[in-house]
Amino acid sequence: MERQEALDRVEALVDTVESETMPVPVREIWVYGDVALGLDPIDRLDVYLTKDIMMRGDADAERAVELENRFGVKGLGKSVSADWAEQFPDYVRANDNGYAAPEKCLAAHLLDDGEPVHLEVCNASFDDNVTQRLKGAVARDAYEEILDPRGVCLWLDGQRGDEALEKLRGGELPFPTLSGALEMLGMDDEAAQTAATRMREYRAEQTGTTVRGDVV
Repeated sequence: MERQEALDRVEALVDTVESETMPVPVREIWVYGDVALGLDPIDRLDVYLTKDIMMRGDADAERAVELENRFGVKGLGKSVSADWAEQFPDYVRANDNGYAAPEKCLAAHLLDDGEPVHLEVCNASFDDNVTQRLKGAVARDAYEEILDPRGVCLWLDGQRGDEALEKLRGGELPFPTLSGALEMLGMDDEAAQTAATRMREYRAEQTGTTVRGDVV
């Protein structure tokens, strides 16, 4: 994907979040990895969304039952907005247990099938999840699960990061190497090098559209 094409794509994604009803409220949108580093072209576009958890939902019991019967999916009006489901029925997605899956619904709404985009969806902010994922990955020796910390925020609590996007377009944002960024988070040099290598190898294996839902 050409760099400008990738940046146009993420700008369109921000436009969609800003202008359309979402399955769950979106609090943050970040891009990270290759597109943040200024590479051109990039193999994949990495996007991170922070979502709010719907505590009370937007459907009473009767409406929830009606939606479940209509879509064959549980949790509409609770974990995923009922208003959104009725407005965008083609984007309703469920997990393996038959419950509405916010990350899959967001991916269906925001991404085209098969485009080279990886979407991370979590209830925690990007910075917080970078730290938590690093701790868990190190503890399990699962370095491929580390979240690349080199990110740029393009949406925060309803405000667009247009200045950050312009800096991205101009390649004005300096970042360290991946291993250097991991060292800044507390890893020693050898572990950071090993982790960076494993992260790159894992990423190279990914194709098409991928999505990961995470709860911290």
